[in-house]
Amino acid sequence: MTVDRSRASRAAAAVLGVLFGLLCVVLGPAAPASAHAALVASDPGNGTIVPDAPNRVTLTFSESVQLLSGKIQVLAPDGSRADQGEPEVAGTTVTIPLRTGGGRGTYLVSYRVISADSHPVAGSLTYSVGAASAPPTATDVDDTADPVVRTLIPIAKYLGYAGLVLLVGPILVLALLWPHRLSRRGPARLVWTGVGLVLGSTLLSLWLQAPYTTGTGLFGAGPDDLRDVLGSTFGAVMLVRLGVICAAAFLLRPLLRGSGGDTRTDLALLGVLGVAAVATWPLTGHPSASPVAGVSVVVDAIHLTAMAVWLGGLVMLVSFLLRQANESELGAILPIWSRWAATAVGALLLAGVVQALIEVQTLSGLVNSTYGRLILVKVALAASAVGIAAYARKLVIRRSAESGPGTLRRAVLAELAITAVVLGVTAVLVQIPPPRTAEAAETATTSTTITQTLRNDSMSLQVDVFPAVVGNNSIHLYAYTPDNKPLPVVEWSATAALPAKGVEPIEIPLLRITDFHAIGDIALPAAGDWALKFTVRTSEIDQSTLTMTAKIS
Repeated sequence: MTVDRSRASRAAAAVLGVLFGLLCVVLGPAAPASAHAALVASDPGNGTIVPDAPNRVTLTFSESVQLLSGKIQVLAPDGSRADQGEPEVAGTTVTIPLRTGGGRGTYLVSYRVISADSHPVAGSLTYSVGAASAPPTATDVDDTADPVVRTLIPIAKYLGYAGLVLLVGPILVLALLWPHRLSRRGPARLVWTGVGLVLGSTLLSLWLQAPYTTGTGLFGAGPDDLRDVLGSTFGAVMLVRLGVICAAAFLLRPLLRGSGGDTRTDLALLGVLGVAAVATWPLTGHPSASPVAGVSVVVDAIHLTAMAVWLGGLVMLVSFLLRQANESELGAILPIWSRWAATAVGALLLAGVVQALIEVQTLSGLVNSTYGRLILVKVALAASAVGIAAYARKLVIRRSAESGPGTLRRAVLAELAITAVVLGVTAVLVQIPPPRTAEAAETATTSTTITQTLRNDSMSLQVDVFPAVVGNNSIHLYAYTPDNKPLPVVEWSATAALPAKGVEPIEIPLLRITDFHAIGDIALPAAGDWALKFTVRTSEIDQSTLTMTAKIS
């Protein structure tokens, strides 16, 4: 077969143009990195007033988290540190021990932790002891990342995916399909490029993770921050990836030289190392935090492997085989490759559907979230690539004179370009929280508890109504003097009415908990603006009546 160098050069330039364009896309519209875990509960609750100072604060997240040194604190109303000792984490719950004898007023809890999928989660909440006051001010509660760091992270991920493609597909083709008469020098350069991309991407990701998790600039992380990264799950998985790729590099040399030293044992070991390497990608992403993590990790590994086989094989076809192999060699190679590609595409689509169902869960999540819309873009691009692949498969089956290598090369090049774009979309997807996480965050920020403080000249009364929906509700009452000191109460009484719907006052049975704290439970039968009336007797002659409106949904 005569090598058409001009056409090959144009093909290579087109592929490079696509890859350059993808890097520009990743660089350009980089959005703020979003945390992939959400604070779903705390004790004390955000914005609540408790009668006595607690001895600890607990934070509960939507997925397991890891601690960052010195990134959790509780500030007292006077700005001093109220926490003591080191926080502890058990799965999704972080416990912060507090010093005893905390004063009255509003406390500020600020936190920054790492979610299971390696993204930072930062925020703050307040609670008050006895009565609310002006909250103290804290720093380092911003959950955004440095713009440069934020831009480099998806680039590092894209380079890692590209390296995986240049490793898996080419190695399979060299081991099982490569004609003996052809030189392996070009494919060897391709494979070593893949090794370099994976190693470089891994080292870059380790470096970027420190400023990303601490919220500092590109060079703002110190040795302690890097040590924390290496000691985290993310760091451990990345170190495993480095070790696996280095071990595979030693076994690759005989295969790439074509010296005949590549035995079945070597190929089997390369297969084991390949499986281990591919598994490191889902272990540092969304699948590790999935509700069914074991299933998600396996499915995502299959998805990546199928992608690497398909796209890597296309690179070998367009770069070498369609240019260098003769007609008889292509007649033997292309039907086998066509079956490989069909199997890889089938696995890719099946794994992608399963993973999308796990992460998106609802039709609304697919249509109304950025993650879901990118999934739809990815599906559309994949469908186009599959269509071109089907056309190429027909060319392979017919192998007629009018549909020769040139037509097939153009079809494969188009297929390669589209799948390269799919790879770029994938690199962006891993930085975006899936709908299941976004829904957890939205639920966490939506509190139905009604908290209101009623006042007159002789007292103030804090009222908490939970969950403020139709059905059973709990009511907490706290009585204070005008200067916010606990006020002993002799007798409590309360009623609830819904005048708009003709519901007459219903008595709320109250239970005395302490001298100034009482609780009650009542079933509210309908939604609307309920009129709550509280009568508080503090002595034989002193009595106050206070009213409020509670919107029940």
